[in-house]
Amino acid sequence: MSIEIRNARIIDPKQNQDFVGSVFIENGLIVSKLSKTAEKIIDAKNKIVVPGLIDVHCHLREPGFEGKETIITGTKSAAKGGITSVLCMPNTNPPIDNTPTVEFILFKSQKDGLVNVFPIGCATKSLQGKELSEIGVLKKAGIVAISDDGFPIASSQIMRRALEYAKMFKLPVISHAQDQDLSKNGVMNEGKNSLILGLRGIPRQSEEIMVSRDIMLAELTGGYLHIAHVSTAGSVDLVRQAKRKKLNVTAETCPHYFSLTDDIVKAWDANTKMNPPLREQKDIDAIKAGLADGTIDCIATDHAPHTFDDKNKIFDNAAFGIIGFETMLSLVLNELVDKNILSLQDAISKMTSNPAKIFNLSKKGSLDEGNTADITIIDPQYSYKFTKDSIVSKSKNSPFIDQKFKGGAVMTIVGGKIVWSVK
Repeated sequence: MSIEIRNARIIDPKQNQDFVGSVFIENGLIVSKLSKTAEKIIDAKNKIVVPGLIDVHCHLREPGFEGKETIITGTKSAAKGGITSVLCMPNTNPPIDNTPTVEFILFKSQKDGLVNVFPIGCATKSLQGKELSEIGVLKKAGIVAISDDGFPIASSQIMRRALEYAKMFKLPVISHAQDQDLSKNGVMNEGKNSLILGLRGIPRQSEEIMVSRDIMLAELTGGYLHIAHVSTAGSVDLVRQAKRKKLNVTAETCPHYFSLTDDIVKAWDANTKMNPPLREQKDIDAIKAGLADGTIDCIATDHAPHTFDDKNKIFDNAAFGIIGFETMLSLVLNELVDKNILSLQDAISKMTSNPAKIFNLSKKGSLDEGNTADITIIDPQYSYKFTKDSIVSKSKNSPFIDQKFKGGAVMTIVGGKIVWSVK
């Protein structure tokens, strides 16, 4: 199908473009002009057209945990949030440490998924942290990075080897930075609120020690290190120092880490329980500063769906994690752009061109001619209430339920096909 999106404000950070005009789509690709009259015309007056958003950190749960999420429901949720590509973490069952599992995810996503799915392979076999996965074999099968996310690699020697071998295959190593000896049995940020609530705390040093170690190992090996879900001021400073030294280090944070503090845990809602935990206002301020000065390269969701039963427990026993596909863009607009922390172009770059560059996603993250026609249309005036009934993810574990938002995705196009639109 040929499509013309006209009268739009077009923002493409990679090309440093921000103008009013048209985008043309033909045979699933972005073209400079159509060879014939468009079969479909989309009037995007007063709307913003950007490259399709890319979420570099999510959990689709399939195979093995389909009660929480499936590739079908997860990609539908992503499409609703304006996300056209997702990178899924390997803590499935079986884990993504073998070719058949990679092939299953790719086949299922191509057959039934609404958005592009890029698997992340296990850094170590069975996520055990003891023996490296067959990284080259996994790269050939189709992974775009390696990680033991959810199971931090405790051994410095294993992490060193992961960085060395991944470098050979030009793959980033994604670090879930957590010293599990320090964080053991913790359920929220260690501080005033954990003391008041009588809950076991996770100190910020648990994250910062491992961020520091992994940066040192990246310097030693020359490997490519990507720090996942940065949550503390100290971690931001460590990444900033690494960038000053021109190391191959990048980082991401998530919307909940720049919009919520651990004060919200006082409500005893297990949907405020995540790992790493919500921190304090000084951490939010530091993360916003890190986003503004380029220390933090990407904004990702860490979409972690759980069943009602997983969360419907006393806080200590409830599962860690929240969903995030359907609120990421609106939180970025409301908490960063509207509050003048980031320009709209800078905010979009952290969800498009930066992720595409870091993870070598060919023909993604830009509206360049010849690129795949993955496009998000944003209406800055679109107002909605995020209710449990409106969630299309299979799971409903979000701390933002019943929050009102202004601004969000109103149409998502993947490969030239409209996969989601606001009715």
